[in-house]
Amino acid sequence: MEIKQKKRSEIPSEYKWNLCPLYPTDTDWYKAIETVKANIEALKKFEGTLHTGDAIFACLEKYYAACETESRVYIYANLKRHENANVAEAQSMSDMAERINTVFEEATAFITPEILSHTAEDIYGFINTTPSLKMYAHHLNSLMRKKAHVLTTEMEALLASAGEMAGTPENAYQVLISTELKFGNIVNENGDTVEVTDGRRSALLDSHDRRVRKDTFDTFWGGYNKLKNTFATLFSASIKKDIFFAKARKYETTLDASLHENNIPRAVYENLISTVHEYLPVMYRYIALRKKILGLDALHMYDKSVPLTDEVEMKITYDEAKKMLIEGLAPLGEEYLNDMAHGMESGWIDVYESEGKTNGAFEWAGLGTQPYVLLNYEDNLDGLLGHLAHEMGHAMHDFYTNANQPHVYADHTYFTAEVAATVHETMMMNHLIKYTNDPKTRLYLIDKYIEQFRGTMFRQVMFAEFEMITHRMAEEGEPLVLETINKVYRQLNEKYHGPEMIIDKAADIEWAWIEHFYDAFYVYQYATSFAAAIAFTKHLQSGDPQKRAHYLNFLKAGSSDYPIELLKKAGVDMSTPAPIREALKVFESLVDELEKGFK
Repeated sequence: MEIKQKKRSEIPSEYKWNLCPLYPTDTDWYKAIETVKANIEALKKFEGTLHTGDAIFACLEKYYAACETESRVYIYANLKRHENANVAEAQSMSDMAERINTVFEEATAFITPEILSHTAEDIYGFINTTPSLKMYAHHLNSLMRKKAHVLTTEMEALLASAGEMAGTPENAYQVLISTELKFGNIVNENGDTVEVTDGRRSALLDSHDRRVRKDTFDTFWGGYNKLKNTFATLFSASIKKDIFFAKARKYETTLDASLHENNIPRAVYENLISTVHEYLPVMYRYIALRKKILGLDALHMYDKSVPLTDEVEMKITYDEAKKMLIEGLAPLGEEYLNDMAHGMESGWIDVYESEGKTNGAFEWAGLGTQPYVLLNYEDNLDGLLGHLAHEMGHAMHDFYTNANQPHVYADHTYFTAEVAATVHETMMMNHLIKYTNDPKTRLYLIDKYIEQFRGTMFRQVMFAEFEMITHRMAEEGEPLVLETINKVYRQLNEKYHGPEMIIDKAADIEWAWIEHFYDAFYVYQYATSFAAAIAFTKHLQSGDPQKRAHYLNFLKAGSSDYPIELLKKAGVDMSTPAPIREALKVFESLVDELEKGFK
């Protein structure tokens, strides 16, 4: 029997997202494009007028109202493309949305420089004497903090006009992986011919048949290696783009430019890497333990995620996963659970893999819109935890922020965006372990939890170190070609996995699989978010209603304060390495328990 990807038309409607709340039809979307154009013309009239608090307020109000329409236009077109990149009309709409977004940014590029043409004293005076402007106080204070890196109106417009061009490496990457990257077939443990896809990769690598794992590994990375020079060119171009914008805005390095946006001290990034380095010996102990438990003479990269207990099979259908999510997140309260259940049944989620659909999983919400979640759901524990639970965490964060914040604060910084998603994952894992009576299943879950630590605290920090090294190399004038990129990645794989792991050469190209590298210095926040989530999970599962209220207030706060401060208010201080160490101590205790369980 041959198993192939389904066409989108073969997926039942109840498992597809509903884009009608954005626009009932494509015709309505095209009409909205005209509204965006009209809004652009209206906003242009504010240029040169921002001399008073009232004028600034009127401009910001019009701007954020226009942003809502522009955001809907952009999201609708791109969701259409993500659901099936093979549809030419969807690609055309996405391109049109990209162009109108660039025009919008160009036309409104004057706003920030004009506001910042005033002194800090003037701005604070406007805030104090214009009651309506007080809502924008944090926004204006944040702008003043960035004043040294905001350019003239003409230069801001020039940078905005470069936006579409600057997005070319990522856009080309998306087209490459969605429509041109093919992996081929393998024969699974049942003798069936299976097409290897990004969505099936995880389940196939969990197979207890080592031949299936190796064939999957070789076939999957073989697909990337066939296009390796193209991937290297795109990655190098993306880093050059990062350097261009950092230099244009007068930052010393690309890392500084990224961190300054959300007022994150550089020490947070560097301390994260150094603290994880302290616990690498514990990771090496786990790798050695895995090799021993599996009874292997040599542990390869394709052996690192296979379950250690071959007696346990956790098949979890999507409908079962939804029910389990409601049970596991009970400490968040009845209102939260009802809101989440409504979202899962009302067209928020696009569930299954199909031809032309974007790989992986993501969540996206615009200003004033419902959240949208793209999954490529597989009937296993990863489908429950890493896809549904994780992305619904993002969705609930956006849902509560949109419901409680004005548009100016109805988003999240990268630093806080992953916290809610990871809280969902850690709460679910703790719930599953707590209510499992079977010792073998418990060990299976503990190993999965350890894998979550490995994949988030260690692997994402390895990615963060890779980004830091490759950006530094490019900044120092060293060419980023395939051989040097692969060398850096291989050395980090060796460093983070230790002497007991065979680093297979095919995996040197793994960096090309990481889509987030096209959004520079994003991935470290998975690790900081995981550490914060471990702390919040402990707070929530204590049953303390005040701690739950603090967490829910965090979800509702959006970007109304700097991310470090939002987390502090909720009870977690990420300005110190303490939460990182506390999380890694949990990892160490899990390795201890796993070791005892297999003696």
